[in-house]
Amino acid sequence: MLFLVVAGLVVVIWSIRRHRDPKLAIDCDSPIDELMPSLSGLTQGAVYEGNTVELLEDGAFFEAMFEEIRGATRSVHFETFLWKEGVLGGRLADALIERRNAGVLVRVLVDADGGKKMGEDAARRLREAGCRLELHHPRHVRHIGVFNDRDHRKLAVVDGRVALVGGHCIVDGWLCKAQGRDNVRDIGVRVRGPVVHAVQAAFSENWVEDTGELFVGDAVFPPLAPVGNVAVHVASIKAEGSPPAVKILHHLVVCVARQRIYIQNPYFLPDSEAIDALCTAARRGVDVRVMVPSAEASDMPMVQHAAHRNFHLLLAGGVRIFEYQTCLLHQKVMAVDGTWCAIGSSNFDDRSFEINDEITLGLLDGALAKRLEEIFERDMQECVELDAATWARRGLWHRCKDNALYMFNEVL
Repeated sequence: MLFLVVAGLVVVIWSIRRHRDPKLAIDCDSPIDELMPSLSGLTQGAVYEGNTVELLEDGAFFEAMFEEIRGATRSVHFETFLWKEGVLGGRLADALIERRNAGVLVRVLVDADGGKKMGEDAARRLREAGCRLELHHPRHVRHIGVFNDRDHRKLAVVDGRVALVGGHCIVDGWLCKAQGRDNVRDIGVRVRGPVVHAVQAAFSENWVEDTGELFVGDAVFPPLAPVGNVAVHVASIKAEGSPPAVKILHHLVVCVARQRIYIQNPYFLPDSEAIDALCTAARRGVDVRVMVPSAEASDMPMVQHAAHRNFHLLLAGGVRIFEYQTCLLHQKVMAVDGTWCAIGSSNFDDRSFEINDEITLGLLDGALAKRLEEIFERDMQECVELDAATWARRGLWHRCKDNALYMFNEVL
């Protein structure tokens, strides 16, 4: 009887996964700069014209964020996955409390698992000051069915007029005050213009789920006139029974690239379909390059070893792979054909594509795309490029670790 129950559960789980993870296919001859309506539509979004986008590297992201928080007059919404007690966390708490004391509405959403080390003092101070602090999916019996579903987004929206999005976490390593392995490299953006409404909507998704509160009005959704010339769309929706928007977006742009694809991502574990898409792109003449941190530089070496398991397929397919040696390379960016690029919170793995709540901005702007290509080429100087023949000769212990850890790739 127990065997039948277990077998039944296995069939149910397989069926759910099968319906959420169909094989994606596309037949398209159009260049990516003509496909913004398709990219946004297939990811259940819209194209927002008339934005300005500022690329922010490393600690400059936080300086911009604190500048915007200091200038807030009506509302501050902040969302993150990882918040650890330290200098940066203390500084952020101080900034948010100062604005709340000035009468600004402050809402803070932190993933319960990623925020378990934020410190009781920070949480207490925020709440005592009147800031709304909520934890996403805390450990409780009522969350047992969704505890593995994490909020991995990192964003801030100030007065509903400016948004900051990227991969930066509230951990001192992201301040980039020192050189070496404790340092973290990352990239984010500050955006102004109509697309800020879409970033605000992404914040509201989990806020409403966790609190039931709907926020409305000009303090959070003010009228937004065009302020620049960058077209942006947002992939964030995780539709029930369908592939999440971030997965569709990443797969789609790989399939339509014509010249080059540059990817920097800290946790790169593509599934078989993504591997096929990347290798197919390389075979049709696309310059496909992927940069990841080395296992020694990563904060999650087990993830890097799980990724190693399929590197031979990518190398054999013509994909160039670079391992960054200096520190944790955490930026989650793509640049395609020198015209389109993506920046956000999503890793290139099943957890981000299938389970986590994520946000990725797709940007049609040649200057931004080319700047990301320049950053990639600069970072290549700190990398070791993997060679297919040398990689095939890596040691038995290395191979065993790769294969053993890959069995857990969907939960790493």
